[in-house]
Amino acid sequence: MNITAFILTTLAGLSTLLGTIPIFIKTKPNKIITSALSFAAGVMITVSLIDLIPEGINYIHNTFKIIPTILIILIFIVLGIIISMTIDRYISNREGELYKVGIISMLAIILHNIPEGIATYLSGEFNFKLGQSLTIAIALHNIPEGISIAVPIYYSKKSRGKALLYTLFSALSEPLGALLAYLFLSKIINNNIMGILMSLIAGIMIQISLYELIPTSLKYKNKKRTITYLIIGILFMIINHFILK
Repeated sequence: MNITAFILTTLAGLSTLLGTIPIFIKTKPNKIITSALSFAAGVMITVSLIDLIPEGINYIHNTFKIIPTILIILIFIVLGIIISMTIDRYISNREGELYKVGIISMLAIILHNIPEGIATYLSGEFNFKLGQSLTIAIALHNIPEGISIAVPIYYSKKSRGKALLYTLFSALSEPLGALLAYLFLSKIINNNIMGILMSLIAGIMIQISLYELIPTSLKYKNKKRTITYLIIGILFMIINHFILK
């Protein structure tokens, strides 16, 4: 195993834990929840539109012409949306809307982080500078993803321990991806598989943002704050994308 590449991947994953910082800030819960969920939604939507989907197109376009490539991408985005809706349907709402949002976000981010961990590890293994840049970019967008787990879990369960634990599960999925890459995938992973994974994850994240994070944020009846932090999340990721590209 390339230890340097594994360390880079682990650091990128553990940055998710920085997303737990808001649960230690003493302020009105409604403000934190509204801001955190809408900010996370802005991040997830932007990651999907300017990173995951274009990357998916680039991967698959290496094999197929542009029209079949776009059709494949759209099919797997829709499949990702359906998967997310199915998860949403079967997670019990008895423990509260916020708790469900936290659990769905955690599952989606784990699914996102595993292929991300694979990509970071493989990049770091073959090109340290590229792996380093990718680690910084991933670390920055993992922080708001951590927020989308920690904040709803904490405010639904009133337990910092549970919020930290669930966020840690998500964080560890990144080095898990690196481990999978080392043990099994480095020889069999190909552009088409990566493109399909990127498209699926984009669909899942878009569904969570539009049907879970934003609607739940709006329930706290501060539309102006929801829109403001949604825009901040979008701008944060656009700046992150172009500065670290």
